[in-house]
Amino acid sequence: MTLQQRPVGKWLPWVALACLVVPMFGSYFFDDMFSTVSFIFKDPTMLALGWSSTDYGFYAGGYSTLCVFGGLVLCGILLDKWGVRITGSIFVAMMIGGAALVYGALRSGAAPARSLAVAYTGCMLFGLGSEIAGTAVNRSIAKWFKGGNMALAMGVQLSIARLGSATAMVVAPMLIVEKPGTVYSLAETASPAFVGLMLLLLGGVLWALFVAMDARFDARMRALYTGTRHSGPDQESSSSEDEFHLSDVWKVLTNKNFLLVALLCVFFYSSIISFKKFGGAILVPRFGISATTAGWMVASLPFSTVIFAPLFGLLVDKFGNGTRWMIAGSILAVAAHLLLAFAPQGVPLWGYLSMALLGFGYSLVPAALWPSLPKIVPEKALGTAFALTYWVQNLGLMLFKTVSGKIFDASGEAGPVHAELMFIGLAALSIVTALLLALVSKKNPQLGLDRAAGK
Repeated sequence: MTLQQRPVGKWLPWVALACLVVPMFGSYFFDDMFSTVSFIFKDPTMLALGWSSTDYGFYAGGYSTLCVFGGLVLCGILLDKWGVRITGSIFVAMMIGGAALVYGALRSGAAPARSLAVAYTGCMLFGLGSEIAGTAVNRSIAKWFKGGNMALAMGVQLSIARLGSATAMVVAPMLIVEKPGTVYSLAETASPAFVGLMLLLLGGVLWALFVAMDARFDARMRALYTGTRHSGPDQESSSSEDEFHLSDVWKVLTNKNFLLVALLCVFFYSSIISFKKFGGAILVPRFGISATTAGWMVASLPFSTVIFAPLFGLLVDKFGNGTRWMIAGSILAVAAHLLLAFAPQGVPLWGYLSMALLGFGYSLVPAALWPSLPKIVPEKALGTAFALTYWVQNLGLMLFKTVSGKIFDASGEAGPVHAELMFIGLAALSIVTALLLALVSKKNPQLGLDRAAGK
């Protein structure tokens, strides 16, 4: 059933999308709220909070703890079992509650060890809530835009979410102004968290509005199946084959096409997100620029997706050829990392060019990658598929961030080039995986991986 054939107006899915993107904007803002002001943690004596850089790193690592150790997969299964309205609401509330706990810890005035423990707990809850909320959002987009502009809708969602990161990178230095020789107060340190929490609360209100819309949507869909019994909160028919069973998890894990998408996700995102964490340490010595300029250059990556992710999503919907977009984006990532590693040193132009290529690739691949999952996994197991993909992605990011740090510690001045060799290898593996997906698409045209929307 196409989007146009569904019993809702053409504009209503976009209203639903507007409700879904705000929680993700707030989530990305909160996650990156200290990215460009991490200098405040260099000297604990100049911070009323009393945290060191090690403490901050420990706090930030809390985001992935519950996700990596099984929580993400388990909750993805619950998402398919209970539906997006119930499960999504639980984890949107967890995301907001975790953020509130972090804000409370930052403002508490407690001893550093105690405030850090509370903030770490809050960050764990926030991280798991954010990841499952994101899974619920993607599953909802796949449902509301089935047969329509799904790639465009997912591109818009991704664009606005990453705008949250970019906004945090720009706004945080305005809230915490660098003042050498002065002590940063608790209120000043917590100000980005307060803004992020307010955004998340607004997102929670809009999520509640979406839940009401989604319930009405399902009621209309049930009316199309006269004589059938509704089987669940998010399913359109009551036949047993449309119900989620735990055996479907194994079916997803043994789906070779799903595994290729998951591997592409790991290789490609690790080549970019791991780079972002060490971007300044690479750009400053390689191209002779200031730390401030390097910060703006790295921030250009999420900013670029604000414009190009929806544009490329629209092109994927209109012209198809999704696997070719994945190949092209991966090639751009390889080209960017080759420039970062081997371009003439001390010439900022090469740094800007590499960031431009990486920004294009960072928009191209996701525009085609995420809409491909609903084409290869049944809708009843889609939450599990997204959660498993995010889980594998988090494992890869944890591994390659750690390896990157060890490379810098072990390589001295050669660290930037040695780290880039790893990123080149990851991007090259992205090309290989995308080529394999293109081969799958050619042999199995019924999957529609390269088909335009509505065809």
